[in-house]
Amino acid sequence: MVAILYDETPKHKENFIKLAKEHYFDSTLFHRVIAGFMIQGGDPDSKSAMPGQPLGRGGPGYTIDAEFNPKFIHERGALSAARLGDQQNPTKASSGSQFYIVQGKKFTDSLLNEVEIKRLAGRKIPLNHREVYKAIGGSPHLDQNYTIFGEVIKGIDVVDKIANRTRDQYDRPKEDVRIIKMRLKKKFLFF
Repeated sequence: MVAILYDETPKHKENFIKLAKEHYFDSTLFHRVIAGFMIQGGDPDSKSAMPGQPLGRGGPGYTIDAEFNPKFIHERGALSAARLGDQQNPTKASSGSQFYIVQGKKFTDSLLNEVEIKRLAGRKIPLNHREVYKAIGGSPHLDQNYTIFGEVIKGIDVVDKIANRTRDQYDRPKEDVRIIKMRLKKKFLFF
């Protein structure tokens, strides 16, 4: 996969670049995958995890302040920071290393209306965003709740293959899907 990182989310961009340069993500797993939703990685504990071991709590020991930008939405291919839930994390600070890539699904206007009522407490999805969710898909209920700091520009088919893996009760693929290496070249991230 090839991704770009956004200048508009400088804290997340610089942190991800720093970790990639340190080879932090090398040999980590995509430890949580949900078809029609997303694939998640970046847990350093996954490097030596035993089969069936629950993952998703590891990190570098710090969080990053949220950098929500209404310009970015959770469309198919969005690269976003994972985080603890609102109860434990009312400021919605991001994990220092865990990230996810949106696979998502396509929506109709009626489904988007349901998302507005049930998941966004009545907040309206802008018309231009609705068109994206209808055309290419995504996960609109995450907008303005998780920081989007980049996007996959090549290899979205790899996201589909990973998301559709058979998984266990923790949403971990039964057969490990490992990030062999992640490298930064110019303004692109390769993994």
